[in-house]
Amino acid sequence: MIAIVGATGCATGTPAGTESSRDQAAADQTRPLPDKQPPATRARDPRPAPRLSADVDESEPLRYVVKRGDTLWDIADYFLADPWYWPELWYANPDIANPHLIYPGDILELVWVDGRPQLRRAEPRRGERLSPEVREQPIDAAIPTIPLDAIRQFLNGPRLVTEEELDEAPYVIHFLDEHLIGGTGDELYVRKADAADGDDYALVRPGQRYIDPDNGELLGYEAIPVGRVTMSAFADVSTGTLQRSFRESLVGDRLLPLTDETLLASDFYPHAPEQPVDGRLIAVFDGVSEIGQYQIVVLNRGEVDGIERGHVLDILQTGRQARDPLTGERLTLPALKAGTLMVFDVEQELSFALVMQATRAVHVRDSVRNPSDS
Repeated sequence: MIAIVGATGCATGTPAGTESSRDQAAADQTRPLPDKQPPATRARDPRPAPRLSADVDESEPLRYVVKRGDTLWDIADYFLADPWYWPELWYANPDIANPHLIYPGDILELVWVDGRPQLRRAEPRRGERLSPEVREQPIDAAIPTIPLDAIRQFLNGPRLVTEEELDEAPYVIHFLDEHLIGGTGDELYVRKADAADGDDYALVRPGQRYIDPDNGELLGYEAIPVGRVTMSAFADVSTGTLQRSFRESLVGDRLLPLTDETLLASDFYPHAPEQPVDGRLIAVFDGVSEIGQYQIVVLNRGEVDGIERGHVLDILQTGRQARDPLTGERLTLPALKAGTLMVFDVEQELSFALVMQATRAVHVRDSVRNPSDS
């Protein structure tokens, strides 16, 4: 729990979505923005400033009131041409445990400091009919960094499991009333369940193997979310109930610990890696054939490679070939940017990311590299 000062009121803008919504949001929140350059006499930071999404008049701050349904990525995209430059724009209050957490009702204001744009929380202007109040809010009240609905099913079960974890996990051996498959509300029987591990579990099914295409190394197994189980009695053959079902449950499905989806969805922010990254997409979650916006993908780079939650990477189509019409020679074409992704969960040797933008078709084995400014 953290204490914050906020304000309630109607939001007067809409973060990135369509161009028309962004234009309307800007018009609603501030006066028309003339094409005005900062005064030449002002002291300037020698570093290049992050590119804004529009020309902004220094004398009139651009403001946005955070509302429910916003995401940190959308707000970064609203203010910035390149959302991964968020840390360079955002004024992080060192007195707050996680200064990047933003809550509905917060007022964000873009100002100029030493010739550079800076975004910070602001107080309501005189005459604005907002009612500030001191209140405590849990971390799950903060807006998520990425759309929670896009990864909710993924969060219901562990994303990566080893062969040893599968072998040691409790598993379903039978359903009450001799059902062949189970659904929400059905009782089931489980072997190897231990009361010391708690009553609530994610029910998962072993899926595809994650293989590094660069060296052929087995990185782990996909765990496909099936549902959630609450145990009611522990014994050699334990009893439980399938509380939620995402797909039909079968004999042999495994029970594994639940994931804290609140921290996984909220406790990070978009930023570019400091070190060079050169990896590949090795899988797409849940076996879909086409990869587009808000699809979950798996990268063959992880914690050992310096990957962090919040890292933004470009997706590049690679390996495309064409035949020289004069010589008949097959040539490899240059890599072509196909989209942008953001990492939201990191394992030792691989990571999971959400495709935030897809401008072209994205495929398994496409490359991922540090984001460009284009």
